[in-house]
Formats: sequence, C-alpha cells, structure tokens
Amino acid sequence: MKAFRLEELEAERAANDGAYLQFLRERNMSAGLYALDAGSSDPQAPHQQDEVYLVVSGRASITVGMETTQVARGSVVYVPAGVPHKFHHITEDLRVMVIFSPPES
Repeated sequence: MKAFRLEELEAERAANDGAYLQFLRERNMSAGLYALDAGSSDPQAPHQQDEVYLVVSGRASITVGMETTQVARGSVVYVPAGVPHKFHHITEDLRVMVIFSPPES
C-alpha cells in the first residue's frame, strides 16, 4: 500500500518550486498534484493520456474542448487524451489532484 497526505505533497511541491508534483507512478496510471495561484495562467498543452482532475481547493473555470464549467473543491473533471484544456479565471489558489492513465510520459 502507498498512502499520501495532501499537506505533505503540497509542501514537497512548493519546496521544489514547481506547479506540478508527480507523487505516484504505476504501470497503468500516475498521479500528481497541480497548483495554480489566483490570477495565474495555465500553460499546459493536450496530453496523450486520459486524465481526471479532482479539485482539492480553490476556484476557477476550466475549458475542455469547446465546453467550459466552473470548478471548486470537490469538482471532478474528465479530460480525454488529446483534447485541449485549460484552467482560467482562477479566483482562488487552485490545488488539483491529477490522475493520468496510462502514466504521463
């Protein structure tokens, strides 16, 4: 078993000065913590993997393909592989758990 605490993952991510911390990588999936501060922009490009976002904290909008929705703590969003997507209008510091399948390259 592997178990993680969000506060420890956030501390590790912040200590490494990065917006993304991959904390788990297995044969069929990987998981990470993604952080975007209020007012910032999301630089990501489409991925080759399916992904699921679970918003841990914060508020923003996300556009996936041609659809846009608002997200906040507890929101879950599925993004198919290859589809353009971005968080935007980030009004509160955003912390998002990201699951990739297969693992992110």
